[in-house]
Amino acid sequence: MAGKYIDISASDGGKFRGYLCLPPAGRGPGLVVEQEIFGINENVRLVCEEYAQQGFVTLAPDLFWRLEPGIDLDYSEQGWARAFECFQKFDVDAGVKDIGATIKALRARPECTGKVGAIGYCLGGKLAYLTAARTDCDAAVGYYGVGLDAVLGEKGGITKPLMLHIAERDKFVPPEAQAKVKEGLKGMANVEIHSYPGVDHAFARHKGDSYDKAAAELANARTAAFLKKHLGA
Repeated sequence: MAGKYIDISASDGGKFRGYLCLPPAGRGPGLVVEQEIFGINENVRLVCEEYAQQGFVTLAPDLFWRLEPGIDLDYSEQGWARAFECFQKFDVDAGVKDIGATIKALRARPECTGKVGAIGYCLGGKLAYLTAARTDCDAAVGYYGVGLDAVLGEKGGITKPLMLHIAERDKFVPPEAQAKVKEGLKGMANVEIHSYPGVDHAFARHKGDSYDKAAAELANARTAAFLKKHLGA
């Protein structure tokens, strides 16, 4: 089921777009889909549509709107170059506030039954962790988040369930950083970490060069069960 773009009010003024998809039943728990460094592209829209089919009201905020609204990049050489440029200029703190505004917008929608979670990939994987630490979301899932080792100091803010998927051969997250994350979060009852041997960054990206069917299906099954347990659907 294709979605539509809606306006979301930022907490500090202004508006930005989000891609909204409704489940077949028309109502369900909310799920914020947090983008990679390529903006709201085809892959993000597919994720929104897939989770909507599973019963969630999904909403992907345009987190690069402060740089340029409507960024939608492919995985060509030019797309990658522009994506890294956006990544370097991206204000993470403002992005997390925009995610908080997106959660608020979802909760206010009549289609949302109350609980709202978050799921993110790559840059969005880090943002999912920060969403868990800084917002009132009910559960969060991060796929191959980059830079988690640098924000472990915020783990004290994580009071709701968090699931992390780590690619053991992630070219953007070296083994020592992965080990630091696992050690830093060890013993937190509300944090669940899954590690996938032999797969690279973006192993669950649709049509991606590093897509690994077995790992993606396993991670997605774990995610679906986790979200249904903590959000309902």
